[in-house]
Amino acid sequence: MTHRPAAYVRPPIVGPTFHDAEGALIPYGNRWEGPPPEDTYSVDTHPERFAPIHAVADALIAHLRDAYDVEVTDDIETKADLIHPAVEAVRAVRIQPKDPASAPLTFVFTSYPGIVLHAGALHDFHYPSCGCDACDSTWEAEAAELERHVAAVVSGQYRESVVRRPRPWVAYSMTYPDGQTSGRGPAPDVPSKRLKAARRVLRDIPGHWAPWPQASPRS
Repeated sequence: MTHRPAAYVRPPIVGPTFHDAEGALIPYGNRWEGPPPEDTYSVDTHPERFAPIHAVADALIAHLRDAYDVEVTDDIETKADLIHPAVEAVRAVRIQPKDPASAPLTFVFTSYPGIVLHAGALHDFHYPSCGCDACDSTWEAEAAELERHVAAVVSGQYRESVVRRPRPWVAYSMTYPDGQTSGRGPAPDVPSKRLKAARRVLRDIPGHWAPWPQASPRS
């Protein structure tokens, strides 16, 4: 009998709930009907509400290990893959596809709690991207972003580039079934040796990272 890995499904997760000083449930994700109050900016009242993102990352790592032909390194030292490694990491896992034309992923679990995902050669993505009370994000929304970004990378829908200007700029784009996201900007914080190495890697791929190779079916 041939075994093929199942498609990724988020495991059942019961997230935490929080109450205000009067005992009312705080409806994260639906707190503000208009602009948030000024005193909610840069204030993280309950960052622990994002803790379930760690469980989602665990599930993604297990799925990628099972479904694709990859090498997995579960070692805090892989935190060094981040372009901006100045985070309080409690765990780091690098997943390197056996095809060098496919973008690697490194999941860095932070004490905040959250996940910083390093994708490909030059980009870090944060979940949550901002956890302040004004932004009013939820762990479910941030986990959904993490999941669809990972899906874009493994399906070959992730592009990176280095653009020569008076100073180098870096850019990325991800394509999803329902749209696209992209970003670009100057790269003053990227070490020159790393930028040169990234240019060499990106020249060898045909405009975008390749889909990840699937794991061989097991009997």
